[in-house]
Amino acid sequence: MSTQPIRFFGDPVLATPSLEVVTFDKELRSLVKDLTDTMLDAGGAGLAAPQIGVSLRVFTWNIDDEIGHLINPKLKLSSEMQEGDEGCLSFPGLVYDCKRSLSVVSQGFNMHGEPVEIVGSELMARCIQHETDHLDGILFIDRLSKELRKEALREVRESEWFGVTNPEIRVSPHPTFGLGS
Repeated sequence: MSTQPIRFFGDPVLATPSLEVVTFDKELRSLVKDLTDTMLDAGGAGLAAPQIGVSLRVFTWNIDDEIGHLINPKLKLSSEMQEGDEGCLSFPGLVYDCKRSLSVVSQGFNMHGEPVEIVGSELMARCIQHETDHLDGILFIDRLSKELRKEALREVRESEWFGVTNPEIRVSPHPTFGLGS
């Protein structure tokens, strides 16, 4: 297993839009494995690369015993909405009612650079939207009502993990064209 430490709310990598993957190589396949192992070890429904300190557009999921990954996702969201509980491995113990599109069609690539399309509804749609938000530097608490967000931030400040940092800096092995390291 190649589990990695999960970054918590407050880490700047979580609020920074990720870079598009341009090289589909052994390093990328290793990243997908690390994400998958870390997600499964933590018991999460999904995990995005920024959550382990890598600012690349990659995420994994584990929904209804289906484990998968998506790279450079582009989403088409339904206009029909759903509300439901949502949590995040970067906010241990927090769960809040969050509004999302009921279904999604996501196009991107697998770790070998082959185009893929993922169609999901309900929990799968929620997961894909949540993880893609991470890639855009958006956190699920950013989607809460003003009142719920205020409550969530109070709960964060009172948590035992608030302020815990991971000093390890991961450098992307992929070309960033001066947009990051």
